[in-house]
Amino acid sequence: MNVIALLPRLHLLRFPVGQAYLWHDGREGGAGGLTLIDAGPVGSGAPIARALAALGRHPRDVHRVVLTHFHEDHAGGAAEVAALTGAEVLAHRLDAPHVRGEVPGPPPVFEDWERPLHERAVRLLPPPDFEHPGAVTELDDGDVLGLGGGAHVVHVPGHTHGSIALHLPRHGVLFTGDTVAASPVDGAVMPGVFNLDRGAVLTACHRLAALGAEVACFGHGDPVTAGAARALRAAAEDASRADGEGAAGR
Repeated sequence: MNVIALLPRLHLLRFPVGQAYLWHDGREGGAGGLTLIDAGPVGSGAPIARALAALGRHPRDVHRVVLTHFHEDHAGGAAEVAALTGAEVLAHRLDAPHVRGEVPGPPPVFEDWERPLHERAVRLLPPPDFEHPGAVTELDDGDVLGLGGGAHVVHVPGHTHGSIALHLPRHGVLFTGDTVAASPVDGAVMPGVFNLDRGAVLTACHRLAALGAEVACFGHGDPVTAGAARALRAAAEDASRADGEGAAGR
């Protein structure tokens, strides 16, 4: 796992598939509570503990794990991270039953071109059977969490029914989950893939662009650390235009 400093209060934790983010509250570089946004796949507990130690922190400094959605590359490590840290696990109320393992989550509706990408990603992930956290605090649109001076939960259904983004307006930081991604080929910002409803994802991209964030942290691909709102707006407009042209040509 790679650990990349993005801001004095923010680190990127990159796994073979997907990534999580570590937000530091309190004094910059000093004591204060930590929040993980996503928990990586199963097996992420030990690498996250090593990353915390390298940053001079202890697992018990992590107060909460906010899951952007239930997919295993984001929530698979939640139970082990919670056991290691004692942190509260939070997810949107529509995805929480899947996070707890009570019911299976619905599979994506693949575009034809997405199928080989998904097959390659699955080969890099551990087996899908993993321990689920027993307790999950359920979130809803408009909830405000006690990190970063007030983190706003933004419900952005489309990738999953309970996908959320997390907006820290005081810091201009937005965690998009898999609603938005950056291309591994050229870094271009784009709507996320492997969705339940692509049209809803495009609507969500427009909503996130309107938040005016300066920094956007994606579930996959390099974050945008300056001018994020412009990049999100351009991506949403380009994708909506392309989809409209494709529909007109059919």
